[in-house]
Amino acid sequence: MSQLHFKYKFWIEDQDGVSILGDGKYRLLKAIEETGSLKYAVAKLNLSYRKTWDKLRNIENKLGYPILETQQGGPSGGTTTLTENARKLMEAFEKLHRECDPFFKETIQKISSTDSATTE
Repeated sequence: MSQLHFKYKFWIEDQDGVSILGDGKYRLLKAIEETGSLKYAVAKLNLSYRKTWDKLRNIENKLGYPILETQQGGPSGGTTTLTENARKLMEAFEKLHRECDPFFKETIQKISSTDSATTE
């Protein structure tokens, strides 16, 4: 039997159980923050611009507030930055990981150790 690997994920849902923010969308927002551009962020993450734009607008609709501020560009191009609300959402997601990751990693390690001991 091949070795099993335990994994976990966090995400934020709306009241209907529809995902708003998970690790993938968090990485996208982080890339936008780092590059100052949706275009460069999607290129960096190898994503489709149109699908990504639609997902971001969908997130804003579910949240009821904007998460992006865009400025049309001239010769040097436009910019995309995160709103203060988007930064707060990201901070909450980061805090969730900071608080929970050590517990889950330790628990997974214990389970994996116990599992390998029982299969020997």
